[in-house]
Amino acid sequence: MEVILLQKVANLGQIGDRVKVKAGFARNYLVPTGRATLATPANVSKFEAQRAELEAKAHAELQSAQERAAQFESFKLELKAKAGSEGKLFGSIGTADIAEAAVKAGHPITRSEVRMPNGPIRTTGDHSVELHLHTDVDVTLQVTIVAED
Repeated sequence: MEVILLQKVANLGQIGDRVKVKAGFARNYLVPTGRATLATPANVSKFEAQRAELEAKAHAELQSAQERAAQFESFKLELKAKAGSEGKLFGSIGTADIAEAAVKAGHPITRSEVRMPNGPIRTTGDHSVELHLHTDVDVTLQVTIVAED
């Protein structure tokens, strides 16, 4: 199935690219989320009329994400959690905990923007967590886990 991308999609293409994808991917993900439209002649002409507007919107979103990334450059998040004597946590620190603590610290992020490729944090100390703010903008956030008294 051929679609026209209305947004940049990672590992697929840029705005305005005509790409062939599996029908299920287009029908269940790209079209319902507004990332693409079917490549019919009517949709092609409609897209060309809106191309400048869509590109300006994408550029504004990228600028906004880069500004947010600049705020996280020197920001270090500190969380307190119950831990044993050897530094092992009773439980774990996940994406929701990090997002909630960042919001309380005045740096709003959502849970879906936090990426933890090594899984939840289970020990005290310094850890690095990736923030995926935009398709092109990733930031490393330093998280320090401190044992509660």
